[in-house]
Amino acid sequence: MIGTIVNTATILTGSIVGSRINKGIKAEHQEVMFNAMGLAAFGLGVNSVVQNMPNSAYPVLFIASLAIGSLIGEILDIDGHFKRLTNRFSGGNSLAQGLSTGILLFCVGTLSILGPIQSALYGDNTYLFTNATLDLISSTVLASTYGIGMCAAAAVLFCWQGAIYLGAGFLAPFLSQDLLTEISIIGGFLIASSGLSILNIKQFKTMNMLPCLLVPVAWFLIKGLFGF
Repeated sequence: MIGTIVNTATILTGSIVGSRINKGIKAEHQEVMFNAMGLAAFGLGVNSVVQNMPNSAYPVLFIASLAIGSLIGEILDIDGHFKRLTNRFSGGNSLAQGLSTGILLFCVGTLSILGPIQSALYGDNTYLFTNATLDLISSTVLASTYGIGMCAAAAVLFCWQGAIYLGAGFLAPFLSQDLLTEISIIGGFLIASSGLSILNIKQFKTMNMLPCLLVPVAWFLIKGLFGF
């Protein structure tokens, strides 16, 4: 699991470095940092959607996924539970927003999903080392805005990639390119929604939208079982 350990370490390093930068930023400059982070997240999300949507074999699946997944998340109130948990440790600041954005950026992507499988089955950590480099930059920027609490995203990434690593033998044949395309499209929408929330253009409960990522998985499982 050396690739996952390195990836986790880069997020911790970036978060620590970014939090030190955060302490030197004047209050009047905080809005500039928030706007920059919001624009970056929105741009990355749109880019993921634009890149993957032309390759989708099921053009309406992302619509159904967003609708069904958001409804499930709203019923479960994932966002509310997440905010109450983070507020308990952060004194009520905007850490929940930063963590939700960071978790999506770090975990929802081809590199973060295929990387642990490549590492477990073939000993190839190329994807994870590449992902680590990107996450180092992202975590530094996020922590410069939201503070040291962004280190918590490293634990989420470790559990996420660790679970995929341990289940690589089972997951490898199931993770088809079509499924990854659908997950990337939906992930792009979720990241873009985080950007809009940070910019205060439209407040989305992004954590409530996480179940959207499971809808394509359920669809492909049903499709495989019934052969249609």
